[in-house]
Amino acid sequence: MIRQELGKLANPEKAKILQGFFKTEKGQYGEGDIFIGVSVPETRAVAKKYRTLKLDEVKKLLDSRIHEERLAALLILVEKYGKNKKKVYEFYLKNSKKINNWDLVDLSAPKIVGNYLLDKDRKPLYRLAKSKNLWERRIAIVATYAFIKNNQFEDTLRISESLLEDRHDLIHKAAGWMLREIGKRNQEAEEEFLKKHCRHMPRTMLRYAIEKFDGKKKMHYMEK
Repeated sequence: MIRQELGKLANPEKAKILQGFFKTEKGQYGEGDIFIGVSVPETRAVAKKYRTLKLDEVKKLLDSRIHEERLAALLILVEKYGKNKKKVYEFYLKNSKKINNWDLVDLSAPKIVGNYLLDKDRKPLYRLAKSKNLWERRIAIVATYAFIKNNQFEDTLRISESLLEDRHDLIHKAAGWMLREIGKRNQEAEEEFLKKHCRHMPRTMLRYAIEKFDGKKKMHYMEK
């Protein structure tokens, strides 16, 4: 039923745009991903209707080649999280290889992985940060957004440091984004990191990190 509802919302013209935006061509990070052209708000509305879907059915959605079906599965997990945190968290990590595009990570990792680990050992994130899988590394850094919102910056800074040598632009963007979020709450903490690492940070990571700085301060760090 959920697949049928998503299918009714399909928009072929929008799908073509999304195929390009999410880099689905051969050799690109989203290679083989299939879009049907359903917007995030539309997918979220459908997911809310099916929030009581059993995990084995969610798993079938998450195994789909269709991007919006995987997104719906993850949004259902976000809806389920409050009632069974441990079970949803463990299910999420067990199926992390299926969370294989940046929007899928960003809309789910902080709300599930980050929130679950708020009062727990953060070692799982450090294991993910060392993964050969791009998306698991992105989960590791983006999940810390939940910590940042609670004014806990240490793990974000440590994981960002561990990712300085990462070769993928999507990791540079994610780490820079999280550093920027730290700066919104505590610019001194962000700048302490930048002063230590700006000379050898990936250019994209640095640009994202200093996006909210004034022009003079931006130039200061970019020149370094």
